[in-house]
Amino acid sequence: MFVVRRSIPEDSSTLLKLAKMVHFINLPPDEAIIQQKILQSRRGFMLVGAEQYGTKPRLLDRLTTRVGANHLPAGYDSVTGSFFMFTLEDHDSGAVVGTSQVHGRMGGPGNPNYFYRLTVEELFSKSLQVGTKHTVARMDTDESGPAEVGGLIISPAFRGHKDRLGRFLSLVRFHFIGLHRNRFSDRILAEMMAVITPSGDNVFWDAVGRKFVGVAYTEADQFCQYNRQFIPDLLPAGPIYLSLLPLRVQNVVGEVGPETASARRMLENLGFEYKNCIDPFDAGPYLEAVTDDLEIVRETRPMRYTGTAPKSALKRRGIISHLDADGEFYAVDDRFAVEADGTVRVSKHVVDVLHLEDDDQIGVTPLDGRPIVEKSTDKKKTSKRTKKGGK
Repeated sequence: MFVVRRSIPEDSSTLLKLAKMVHFINLPPDEAIIQQKILQSRRGFMLVGAEQYGTKPRLLDRLTTRVGANHLPAGYDSVTGSFFMFTLEDHDSGAVVGTSQVHGRMGGPGNPNYFYRLTVEELFSKSLQVGTKHTVARMDTDESGPAEVGGLIISPAFRGHKDRLGRFLSLVRFHFIGLHRNRFSDRILAEMMAVITPSGDNVFWDAVGRKFVGVAYTEADQFCQYNRQFIPDLLPAGPIYLSLLPLRVQNVVGEVGPETASARRMLENLGFEYKNCIDPFDAGPYLEAVTDDLEIVRETRPMRYTGTAPKSALKRRGIISHLDADGEFYAVDDRFAVEADGTVRVSKHVVDVLHLEDDDQIGVTPLDGRPIVEKSTDKKKTSKRTKKGGK
């Protein structure tokens, strides 16, 4: 069985190895940054656990000191602490095989997110009776503070696994959003990884950004982990006519690399859309969605666990999770049963993995295409009156 749990400091060395395999914006191959993210995430889980159980989070003040305001990544919401980093683990061996993350809010008033917005500009000459169309990029900002999903990496050995581990690791973020909706913005952003060369470079950055900043793509990306002010200070605000760029550069604008194609399809199937906004560094597409428009978020709900049931009685399938008062989080993709009274039963193995006790509150997201509580299809029988004037 595979379980998703909160990331812990002991994961950092394995996560560093994963980060070095594929370049990702939200998980740079820097162990110090990864460790800080894990601490920030721990604080977020502790706050949510304390909120759910009405308790005071233990060791929170000490943990906040360890995180340190000067080490928070750019855009991080230090007030609510709504950053969560998940680790996928092979429960039998204890091996770490993947990770993902979600921010409750990125940026906000006075702390904007920067991107290029693409528009089509039409030019026409009356004298020549000739017209052309050009895609133009202009710098834009967003101070609404959207939630953000990202940092999804699966070990190459587990890609294409029969249990669809990448899907599980991605969807658990929306499961968590649905359970703790108040900690996440009304809009969710996904910065998709752009096309990267085998050497870790990006042709859009080399053609545009590097002309103004003068450093390699990976180095500029690491700057953004702590401060993004150099983006409006140095990068061109536009208009940038993409037709002036080499064709090989134009072809990667708004596109993703092969490692990210399946993740993009999955998000689009959930309800995310590409609205012609791209990353100012690598031209990767930004996908976005209204949080409450996502069915997976709407169908997720807290329920009460009331005992085990035999495998034959577990007819439903979905994500099942448990969060305790100290912020320890565990989730599995497994079978469950919903009783007539609205309570939930699971297998004995799931009870052990999630550390459940009777009457615990658990989170449930159905993944079998059916709502968690199905409406009755029985129709009330009505008698027909044949008397004149009958009602």
